[in-house]
Amino acid sequence: MPSSGRPRRPLLGLAILMVAGAAPTAGQQLPADGESAVARLEASPRHGEWIEFDAGGGDMVSAWVVHPERPDPAPVVVVIHEIFGMTDWIRAVADQAAAEGYIAIAPDLLSGKGPGGGGTSSIDGQAVGQVIRGLDRGEINRRLIAAANHAMAFPSAAPRAASVGFCWGGTTSFELALAFPELKGAVVYYGSSPATESLARARAPVLGLYGGNDNRVNATIEPARAELGRLGKRFEPVLFEGAGHGFLRQQSGQEGANLLASQQAWPRTVAFFREVLGR
Repeated sequence: MPSSGRPRRPLLGLAILMVAGAAPTAGQQLPADGESAVARLEASPRHGEWIEFDAGGGDMVSAWVVHPERPDPAPVVVVIHEIFGMTDWIRAVADQAAAEGYIAIAPDLLSGKGPGGGGTSSIDGQAVGQVIRGLDRGEINRRLIAAANHAMAFPSAAPRAASVGFCWGGTTSFELALAFPELKGAVVYYGSSPATESLARARAPVLGLYGGNDNRVNATIEPARAELGRLGKRFEPVLFEGAGHGFLRQQSGQEGANLLASQQAWPRTVAFFREVLGR
């Protein structure tokens, strides 16, 4: 493995940035990992709260919202949960997005799907993934667009929104870039790419962040990169050598590679938001 930390191109002519062992950005705080999420939330100085918003026709969706501490209007980041549904870890990621200066809204996309009309917390842990896999893509996009619009209507908000998602939510963030013309950008953490034939609908630039040891997902990168390149649309995939799937939540995994990936991926995420949303 190169020790210089400089990006290099992989073989086979793929225009995918492969990063190996670069040092993290100085002073950059990472989101909590899965084990420290609750403690981070309890110690946060930021205002976080549960809200409900109408996603259309009385479809009430529960969401965790965190407000940044800043004197001026803040752009919005929609945080999209994993296949595990709404978890404390996702709430902690939203808190870190707010620490970067953005209003973060993390909708529970299982709202109304559980017993008695409940959300993630009402569904048995073993069944959450099965319920999520059965969600309708049109409904998912409608709810996410409504979440962005709801947050952008806050008196403290600026009228600009981007998305970030993880695993299933990473795929969903990519899909949102095809469905929401007003979206300024989408960040995909280790989520599969959409079907090639759908990519002509892409409007927002996409930053993709992937573990190098996650070929189930990574096999979908090159078809999307080639098609989006042909269409003149921006897709920036970055692979982190030695890291596995879910590296941001499992920062202690893969013998240090997941932590190194997190230390590089999160600053890239923030820099991307600075570019497409402003500060």
